[in-house]
Amino acid sequence: MSDKEWNGVILNDLSPEWGERVIFLPECGSTNDEARRFAFKGASDLSVVLTEHQTSGRGRQGQPWLCPAGEGLAFTLIVRPKEAPTLWSRFALAAGLAIAEGLDSFGVSSGVKWPNDVWVGGKKICGILVEADSGFVVVGVGLNVNVKAFPNGLSHPATSLALELGEEISREEVLISCLRRLELRLAQIGSDFEELLDAWSARCVLNGNNVRLDVGGITRTGHVAGVSPQGELLLQTATGIEKILQANEIRILD
Repeated sequence: MSDKEWNGVILNDLSPEWGERVIFLPECGSTNDEARRFAFKGASDLSVVLTEHQTSGRGRQGQPWLCPAGEGLAFTLIVRPKEAPTLWSRFALAAGLAIAEGLDSFGVSSGVKWPNDVWVGGKKICGILVEADSGFVVVGVGLNVNVKAFPNGLSHPATSLALELGEEISREEVLISCLRRLELRLAQIGSDFEELLDAWSARCVLNGNNVRLDVGGITRTGHVAGVSPQGELLLQTATGIEKILQANEIRILD
C-alpha cells in the first residue's frame, strides 16, 4: 500500500497537497513517536503519520491507548508553528475542537473535555496527545470509529461512532473530515484564537460543573469557570480563581 492510499482511498483527493504529506505505516508502536522521528528528518508542516495498528499507543501521563486494528483511527500531525512556543499549549484545545467538529457531519453531537478529550453522551470517543519539541509540535489522535467492545477497568466509560449510530462508518471519511477541521483550527492559535476559544467553550462539557481534580497528587475541587487564553482551566474555589495547567484526573461531581 502506498503512502497516498489507505484502504483504497486516495488521500490526495483531500486537497492538492495532502497526498504528499501522508506517511502510512501498516503497524507501529506510537504514531507520535514515529512523527517525531520523521519531523527530525525534515517532514513538512502538516505531514500525517497514519497507522492501521498502533501497538504502544499512549495518552496523557503515559496512560495506554488501546484500539483493535481496523476499528479505529490512530494518526499524528506534524505541525511547524509560526507562532511563539508560549502559544503552543493552545494546540490541545484546537485539536479537540477540530475532532468534535469533524464528527458533526456523521450526526454525532460531541463535546470537548479539558484538556484533550472528545466526549459523546458522557463517554470518551477520542483522546489527543500534544507533544512539543524544538521547532515542531506533534498532535496525536486516537479516535474510536468502529470499535464494538472496550476492555474492563477504563478510567472513563468509552464509546465509538459505530456504537452511537448503530452501524459501521467509513474510517476514511472520518479521517478526511477530521483532517479538514484540524487544518483550519490548528491555524487559529494566534490572532484568531478568540474565535477558536469561543467555539471550544460552547462545546465544553465541564463548563458550569463542580469537579474534582488530581493536580500532582493534590486534590482540588471547585466550579469550572472556563478556560484561559493560555489553555488553563479556570477553577472557582472558596479562595478565588485557580488556574490549572495540567491535571492527572478530572471528575464531574454530582
